Amino acid sequence: MINNFIVTTTINAPTEALIKFSQKNGWNLIVVGDLKTPHNEYKKINCVYLTPEYQEITYPELSRVIGWNSIQRRNIGFIEAYNRGAQIIASVDDDNIPLDCWGTDLLVNKIADIDVFEHSTGVFDPLTITSYKHLWHRGFPVELLQGREVVKYLGKFKRKILVQADLWNGDPDIDAIARITFRPEVDLSEITTPYSSNGISPFNSQNTFLSREVFPIYSVLPFIGRMDDIWASYILQYYFPQNLAYHRPSVFQARNPQDLVVNLENEIFGYRNTYKLLKDLPNYKKHLPGKTLEFIDKYSKYFHE
Repeated sequence: MINNFIVTTTINAPTEALIKFSQKNGWNLIVVGDLKTPHNEYKKINCVYLTPEYQEITYPELSRVIGWNSIQRRNIGFIEAYNRGAQIIASVDDDNIPLDCWGTDLLVNKIADIDVFEHSTGVFDPLTITSYKHLWHRGFPVELLQGREVVKYLGKFKRKILVQADLWNGDPDIDAIARITFRPEVDLSEITTPYSSNGISPFNSQNTFLSREVFPIYSVLPFIGRMDDIWASYILQYYFPQNLAYHRPSVFQARNPQDLVVNLENEIFGYRNTYKLLKDLPNYKKHLPGKTLEFIDKYSKYFHE
């Protein structure tokens, strides 16, 4: 039995990325359909395709609270994978084309020696140790941008890895402000070994491997714009501190066309509130909208051992 699952949601026909993910040995691909998804196209690739009808019948309360035309329907795929016995769940985007190394050096559910860095604020930007120091990871608090690259290397430490956030070549996952300013394309192949911080840092849901152990704490949170996976990453680290590793790039992001100004508008919530969240993380629920709290309640009820 294959106990590793890849989860995504899409409104597109099978992309180059999803076709390649569907062919990965040792992995099951779950695709969560939405109303705009061309459903019949997914009969042509090797995947478990969750139709809108299946989602409404199997997860009625959760489907209702998330709503349609929402990337956060990916959460239904997480539950589906978990309840099918997943030990590792890889969350991916449909425009992240896997490289040959994808999934070959997994540390999840293992004790690993990783490089550890420290920032005086306790908040670490994973891009600061790369040659792209002028960029910053999406969701890093804007109040801490200046001086974020001044980090101290502490050495190698043994860590139990529950989340492995692999990096990406191509169009990187950065704030809209940085993307509009620099329009970068990156090659992060300089990163060859795993690393982390002794503080807290953002990771996304586009190329991330998660242990069964972190569910149902982990989700992509609806109703908070483009902070959906970022705030989820911070909240997860409150419950599972120092269990995160970043690793070498294992995808090339051929980014789907997006309106960068709309992206910026959807990140305003984070610009205004992320630093407040991090300063009061034990009370994170008071920083979430009511509909997000309703989602968390519904989501947790669908996980079964």
